[in-house]
Amino acid sequence: MNTSTTTSKFSLPAMLAIIFNWRLLVQFFLGLSSGLPLMLTGSTLQAWMTNANVDLKTIGLFAFVGLPYTLKFLWSPILDRFAPPFLDRRRGWMAFTQIATGVAIWGLGLCNPAESTFLVAVMALVCTFFSATQDIVVDAYRREILKDEELGLGSSFYVNGYRVAMAISGALALMLADQIPWPSVYLIMGCLMGAMVLITLIAPKVPTVAGAPRNFKEAVVLPFKEYFNQRDAWWMLVFILFYKVGDSMASNMTMPLYLSAGFSKTEVGLVVKGLGLAATLIGGFVGGVIILRIKLNRSLWLFGFLQAISTAGFTLIAWLPKSNAILSGVICFENITAGMGTAAFVAFMASLTDKRFTATQYALLSSLMGVPRVVVSAPTGMMVEMMGYGPFFIFCTLIAIPGLLLLNKFAPWKQSAPTSA
Repeated sequence: MNTSTTTSKFSLPAMLAIIFNWRLLVQFFLGLSSGLPLMLTGSTLQAWMTNANVDLKTIGLFAFVGLPYTLKFLWSPILDRFAPPFLDRRRGWMAFTQIATGVAIWGLGLCNPAESTFLVAVMALVCTFFSATQDIVVDAYRREILKDEELGLGSSFYVNGYRVAMAISGALALMLADQIPWPSVYLIMGCLMGAMVLITLIAPKVPTVAGAPRNFKEAVVLPFKEYFNQRDAWWMLVFILFYKVGDSMASNMTMPLYLSAGFSKTEVGLVVKGLGLAATLIGGFVGGVIILRIKLNRSLWLFGFLQAISTAGFTLIAWLPKSNAILSGVICFENITAGMGTAAFVAFMASLTDKRFTATQYALLSSLMGVPRVVVSAPTGMMVEMMGYGPFFIFCTLIAIPGLLLLNKFAPWKQSAPTSA
C-alpha cells in the first residue's frame, strides 16, 4: 500500500465517514439497551430494599440473581440455531428480549420488597435472564454487522452506551427515587427499556451467514469444536483470564483507599462518578479511533501497558498527602486507560468468533472474562491488610505483565489481527 492511499484512508473526512456510520452508531444505542437492566437488579434494587428495611443478609443473597450473566453460554446455542418468525436471526431475538426485559422491570416495580421478598427475587431473576439473553444476541449482532476493521470503534461505542445506561439506571434512578415512589421509578425504567425496540427495528439487517447451524447438535457441538481447533486456543483463554486481572484486583480496593486517605464521600462521588464517567467515555471513544488507526494487536499492547501504569498511579494516593488534584488526575488517567483497554478487549474477543456461531462462542468468552472480576476480588482485602495499599497496587501493576507477555504468542506487534487457524 502506498503512502498516499494510507493518508487518504485516514484523512479527516474519511475518518468522520467511518465514525458516523449507522452500523457503528447503532452500537451505542444497543449498549444503552444492554446496560440499563444491570443496576436495576443490582445496587439500585439494593437501595430500594434498604429503604424497605429488608435485612442485610437477604440483600446480600440477592447477588445470586446475577447468575444468568455468568451462565448465559448454557442457552446461547438456542439463539444460533433458531430464528424468530419476524425481522432476522439477530434483530428478532433482540426485539423479543428488549420487550421481555422491559416487562420484567415493570413487573419488578409492582412488587413490595418488605412484604414479598421472594417474589422480588423471582422477578429480578426473570429480568436478569432476559437481560443476559439480550447481551448474547447484541454481542453476536455487533460481530456480524461490523467489518473486522470496525470492531474496535464499534465496541467502544457499545461500551460507552453501556456506561451511560448504568448511570441512568443507577445515579438517575436514585435521584428520581427521592422525588417519586420506587414503583414509579421502575415503571419509567421499564418503559425506557421497552422503547429500545425502536432502535432494533431501524437497525441494519444482518447479512445471511453461510453454514449456520442446521440442527441443535451443530449449534451445541460445532462452536466449541471450531474454536478449540484454532491455533493457541487454550492460550487465548488464559489471556482472556489474565489481561485485565491487575485492573480487576485494583478496582476492588479503590473505594476503601479513597476513604482511608481522608476523602469525603461527596468528594469521591463527584470525582469518581462524575469526572470518572466522563473520562471513561472519552477513553472508550479515543481507544476505538486508535484501534482503527494502528489495528487491534498493537492497541492491545499499548492499552495493556497504559492500564498497568494507571494502576501504579494509585500508589500516589496511598503515599502522598491528601490532594484533590492528585485524586482527580489518577482517576482520570485510570478511567481513560480502562475505557481504551475495554474497547480493545471486547473487540479482540469478537474477532476470535466464527460468524456461524457468534452467539455461543462470544457468550463463552465473555462469561470467562467475568471470572477474574469475581475470583480475584475475594482475597484483595486480606492482601491490603497484609501489605498495605501502596505495595498492593504495585503488586496489581506487576501481575499485569504475564497477560502482556501472552500477547506475543498470538497477537504480535507486527501483525494486524489475532492469529487463528
